[in-house]
Amino acid sequence: MSARDRIEETAAAWLVRQEDPAWTGADQAELQEWLDRSMAHKAAYWRLEHGWRQADRISALGGGVRPAVGPNWSSRPILALAASLIAALALGVVLLVQAGSSTGSAQPDAAVRQAVTPVGGQRRLALADGSRVELNTDTDLRYAIGRERREIWLERGEAFFEVARAPGLPFVVHAGPRTVTVLGTRFSVRREGDRVSVAVLEGRVRVDEDADPAPGRSATLVGGDLAIAQGTSTLLTGNSAERVHDALGWRRGMLIFSQSTLADAVAEFNRYNRVQLIVADPAAAEIRIGGSFHAGNARAFARLLRDAYGLRLKEQDGSILISS
Repeated sequence: MSARDRIEETAAAWLVRQEDPAWTGADQAELQEWLDRSMAHKAAYWRLEHGWRQADRISALGGGVRPAVGPNWSSRPILALAASLIAALALGVVLLVQAGSSTGSAQPDAAVRQAVTPVGGQRRLALADGSRVELNTDTDLRYAIGRERREIWLERGEAFFEVARAPGLPFVVHAGPRTVTVLGTRFSVRREGDRVSVAVLEGRVRVDEDADPAPGRSATLVGGDLAIAQGTSTLLTGNSAERVHDALGWRRGMLIFSQSTLADAVAEFNRYNRVQLIVADPAAAEIRIGGSFHAGNARAFARLLRDAYGLRLKEQDGSILISS
């Protein structure tokens, strides 16, 4: 068995083991330690984990491809898991699973790669299909782009996508509990935990709720639309080209506010700066803010607040306290 085969088998074993009701925090720590040893471990686990989730969705629709898992998980051969995953493949689930054979091993269509940015940082990626991605501050995403699939996993943060057209091969962005699917467009996705925001500059995208992929749970956005999804709710604001333009101001290094509360404006600045702003009292937090500001200069923004609104500033422990 090759090293790659062993990694795939171990990743599959971890996925099965996680289904055990007796799974503990110590088990999770052991899994994390294994993942941290190698990017190859993470890639294999992520590939199988995505297929596992997709199999869950098919099972919910009647496909029944998930294997039963009980407390005696370790006695169940990994081949049983492989058989279940192969069944998922037959139903159209795109997995990068190594099947193995006497003549060799199947090769994945596209490796899973990772891209991250620090607080205040930005990064541009040119993808293999001709699409382009711009990562905003403090963003972590994984991507797999090839002839058979185009998938992004946004773990946190925000990214803007310019998607190259590829008829019959959707471009899919997984962001927590939501999936965004397009064929060709320009749009951004922002994830903060289970809260997902989508802004469409041009084209058309579909936002699905992973927990309930029924047609009635989807929202279709076109150029100028904004959507904010959290829990089981999705708020869609149409015909808002100016708001979309403002939401994408970070691509020009700017934060743009229009009658936002100071509390909300400060929260945005804190995404881009190591120096954190803290609004020290409720009265100041409700002040309405408008204008364009350089995202990476929290101190300059604080000075403007002092000069324009007479607010008091106090710097301590790497933070700036703002009070009325």
